[in-house]
Amino acid sequence: MDKATSLLTDRGVIKVTGEAEAFLHKLITNSMLDIGPGEARYGGLLSPQGKLLFDFMVVPLPEGAAAGYYFDCVKTQAPDLAKRINFHKMRAKITIEDVSDTLGVAAFWGQEAPQGIEGTLYKDPRAPEMGWRLIAPHAVLAKLAAPQEDAYEEHRIAVGVPKGGVDFPYGDTFVHDANLDALHGVDFKKGCYVGQEVVARVHFRKSARKRIVKVHFNGPAPASGSDILFGDVAIGQVGSISGSEGLAMLRLDRLDDAKAAGVPLKAGDASLDVSVPEEFVETAAGVEKRL
Repeated sequence: MDKATSLLTDRGVIKVTGEAEAFLHKLITNSMLDIGPGEARYGGLLSPQGKLLFDFMVVPLPEGAAAGYYFDCVKTQAPDLAKRINFHKMRAKITIEDVSDTLGVAAFWGQEAPQGIEGTLYKDPRAPEMGWRLIAPHAVLAKLAAPQEDAYEEHRIAVGVPKGGVDFPYGDTFVHDANLDALHGVDFKKGCYVGQEVVARVHFRKSARKRIVKVHFNGPAPASGSDILFGDVAIGQVGSISGSEGLAMLRLDRLDDAKAAGVPLKAGDASLDVSVPEEFVETAAGVEKRL
């Protein structure tokens, strides 16, 4: 794997200071306890119905978790995420700021942790191959990395990591549909958080219907958002695309039906080869198959 660095211009940063650990632990899908130096937690903030409103990485401030956290989030969502966290604040002694105007995010992959760089460096918790990320002032990032976002997108797709707003819609996607559980974004042992009942029910009943999986296009790649067809029935949708590779959200039960029938899946003028990890098969074991 080649060493690469990219400035992620679509990422913003929120800063939460004060007595934030216990507050956030009861709010988001992942545990906020015992985050060590150089670590981050991937997680989401859900609606009461269990739909994913925001996903992000939470990183202790340079002064440590006792001082607060950075949220590495979608830049266009940063103001709304700050408002949503503030909505749940109640009497918690915390301060929430959107600091995207002063801080940004860069990614490093195919290499060991960069050394001697100003900013907050942390391992991307979603998959080992995703490498490292850095929150730093924009002036620092501009000297380190160009926005090589095509290279980053190619890498992300190859690893199989979905991107919100492309591979799944915010506000209308369940946690398992977006693979948060497989990307270390959910703690199934901790107590209640917003939307927890729905997440737990799907997990323990093994009833996840949809998953985002890697696909290979045999033919011209369709447009993102194209339906994936089993005969005349749409069973999924194309998301991210890089050359002949992509990600797609698919109904796993319908995919099994297509395999059993020997019918190739189609999207636009291309047929699809689909890679489904074994863990996804296991978490869909409770789904009742039906056309």
